[in-house]
Amino acid sequence: MNATIKDVAKKAGVAISTVSLVVNHKGHVAKETELKVLRAIKELNYHPQRSARGLVTKQSGNFGFILNGNHFSQAEPFYTKIFLGTEIQARSFDYYILLTTITQNVTPKNIPRFLLERNVDGVILAGSVPHKIVDYLHKNQLPFILIDYYFPERHDSTILTDNAMGIRLVIDHLLELGHRDLAFIGGDMGHPSMQKRCSTFKSYLQQKGAPIEDAKIDCIEEHSGTESGFAATTRLLEKNISISAIVAANDAMAVGALRACRDRKIRIPEEIAITGFDDVESSITARPTLTTVHVPKEEMGAAAVRHLVDVINGRQSEGVRIIMPVKLVARESTLGAIPPG
Repeated sequence: MNATIKDVAKKAGVAISTVSLVVNHKGHVAKETELKVLRAIKELNYHPQRSARGLVTKQSGNFGFILNGNHFSQAEPFYTKIFLGTEIQARSFDYYILLTTITQNVTPKNIPRFLLERNVDGVILAGSVPHKIVDYLHKNQLPFILIDYYFPERHDSTILTDNAMGIRLVIDHLLELGHRDLAFIGGDMGHPSMQKRCSTFKSYLQQKGAPIEDAKIDCIEEHSGTESGFAATTRLLEKNISISAIVAANDAMAVGALRACRDRKIRIPEEIAITGFDDVESSITARPTLTTVHVPKEEMGAAAVRHLVDVINGRQSEGVRIIMPVKLVARESTLGAIPPG
């Protein structure tokens, strides 16, 4: 159980008000007394909650947003859009969002400060996060929700993209255009969204009676960025096998695929069509523009905030799974030049 200010005062042999003065650097406290308080704080591993609001309401008025640092990139702004959605929605509930990034190697020394200080009323975790963070939240009874991630063996609250539907929409689109030789590129296959997109590609092609060849599925990349898409597409093209369309696990990899094809003077979509997933800004700025699956990223963030507010106010239990709908956005990378209007 976390130490309280009362525990610190008792151990240091001083009044609670004295501990408060030391913690908040206010008022005059004798040096010897200050050292005793600081020693007690260290020995008890006390992390004061500094929110004035919390003194009255027992709530901080903050939500934490924890993101794997590998996902926080201008080149892959998927999670940035989710964060924006949380920020906008939080305002309507008079909450602030405190953002931090973490690595997979979580130790007691790099637990986010707002967790140690209990300066948040709930936590949003986006993308792949380590077990230890979730265990910490459970242990400290902090409500939380995952976005675009889940642990199969657990029943935590989570918001997921309808990945299976997205891939089915892409395949239907390509089959309707007459494509039969479809390839798939993916990376970061430890991520459940990437796993689902790849497995659905295989199962749905089989369901539709289209040919499936292991040689046309490349999912060995450690990451799912543009360079990974370039590398995976290069490997496919070097095999000299028949490919009429490449389905990429996300837009970043699709942009890499576009570049790999351009380097080999392959015309898109006349010779090879390419599709992405997520509908981030790069899908519009790419040349040709990218056919992709639109994911309501801002709404995923907003839904996470609404869920936490409902849990805190007793209107919603934890352990819910929310699946966000998707839609296909057809652009030049499969349709060719699209007439204006």
